[in-house]
Amino acid sequence: MLNEDRIHLHVYGIRNCDSCRAALKWLQMRNVPHTFHDFRAEGIAPELLKNWLLSPHAAGLVNRRSTTWRQLSAEEKQAAEDNPLELLPAHPTLIKRPVITNGANILDIGFSPSHLEDYI
Repeated sequence: MLNEDRIHLHVYGIRNCDSCRAALKWLQMRNVPHTFHDFRAEGIAPELLKNWLLSPHAAGLVNRRSTTWRQLSAEEKQAAEDNPLELLPAHPTLIKRPVITNGANILDIGFSPSHLEDYI
């Protein structure tokens, strides 16, 4: 029997991202209520991104290992370091994926089953 009080998770990412697909499959296999938001297709609200950048997880949001990051000019990289709110909406693949929230707060960035066990 499913626990009626289980948290509803919000998974933000890109549909063709391997980490996002793994997280979604893991949640589906455990019947965890969740909603997926593809920020490449749907975009990302500036207010939501601003809240993420004010959270304790802000340092982990910019994916400095991505192909997109490596293709940025030195000026763009510096701008992303100084104020990521300017660059991330234009380059959603710079956001480390998936970002998993409870609707209000980031619970985890990236997919780690052991971290999610606490929430399901």
